[in-house]
Amino acid sequence: MEDSSQTAGGLRRELLATLAGIRDPQSRLQWMVDRARHRPALPEVDRREEHRVAGCQVRLWWVAEYRDGRCWFRSDSDAVTLKALTGLLAECYSGEKPAEVVADPPSFLGELGLLRQLAESRRATVLRVAEGMVGFAREAMARDGVSMAGSAE
Repeated sequence: MEDSSQTAGGLRRELLATLAGIRDPQSRLQWMVDRARHRPALPEVDRREEHRVAGCQVRLWWVAEYRDGRCWFRSDSDAVTLKALTGLLAECYSGEKPAEVVADPPSFLGELGLLRQLAESRRATVLRVAEGMVGFAREAMARDGVSMAGSAE
């Protein structure tokens, strides 16, 4: 039997449980920022204009890939809060099947109050990335001929 903490969904549950256990919103944001500082930067090859998030006032790169039937996400930004939040999205959903991403979109951003401390433009950027991630997964499902109601196994 596979250890659930080693699966993509298991990692997401583990990360979100840790965040939910941090009651102070400022401490929660600081935990995400500290985690982001240890995340490797995107290689220069991925820091291309085609990976830039449109409408963002600072540089934010979002790379979405589909291989071996799973979605893989990476991000980086000049702004540490954007690096932290988009990196959390990437960690939570990388390695999942597209149907899993679509079935469990990142509503935790609002539920855990992760966007409250952000300026409106940064909040909108993170939400745009989250929507784009789910849209990417929907497109992958469509390419694979998987209906929105279920998955082809």
